[in-house]
This record gives sequence, structure tokens and C-alpha cells, in this order.
Amino acid sequence: MLESNGKIALSIGPEIWFDQICALPGVDIAEMPPAVLIASCRLPGSPPADPVDRILIATARTFGFTLVTRDRHVLDYGGEGHVNVMGC
Repeated sequence: MLESNGKIALSIGPEIWFDQICALPGVDIAEMPPAVLIASCRLPGSPPADPVDRILIATARTFGFTLVTRDRHVLDYGGEGHVNVMGC
């Protein structure tokens, strides 16, 4: 969305960029089973209101991933101890 809305410029196409990111060591693509989507609506504490953030958080919690983000709401939620986060 950032690229298509002109908020960031990529020197290569987004498809190639995504393929290159996915090829990095330690990067995984998570499945999206219905249980994750349901869990996104039942997060403990004070999760962010944004549905996409909630899905990302539920995915990270389900699979034990660490979210790398600048999003203050997600970082604050991670600070509550509900999900592993790393600021960037």
C-alpha cells in the first residue's frame, strides 16, 4: 500500500522486493488459519484497534514470531508483554 500510494519508492518492483525479503535467512511466511483470525478478535490486554495490526499480532502470538515494526501502538502492546516486538 505504501508503494502504490506513493509514500515510499522502491528501486525494484514490489514483487521482486517481496521475493528478496522472503529469501532472507530467518524470514518466514505465516499461514493464516481461521484460528488466527478469531484470535485477533480476542487479544488480551489493550491491543491496537486496527484490524490488520490485530491480525499481525495474533499471527505472531500463534507462531511465536517477533514483530519488527515502527508502529507505536504495536510496540506499546508488546511492552505490555502480550507479543514479542522489535522496534526499527
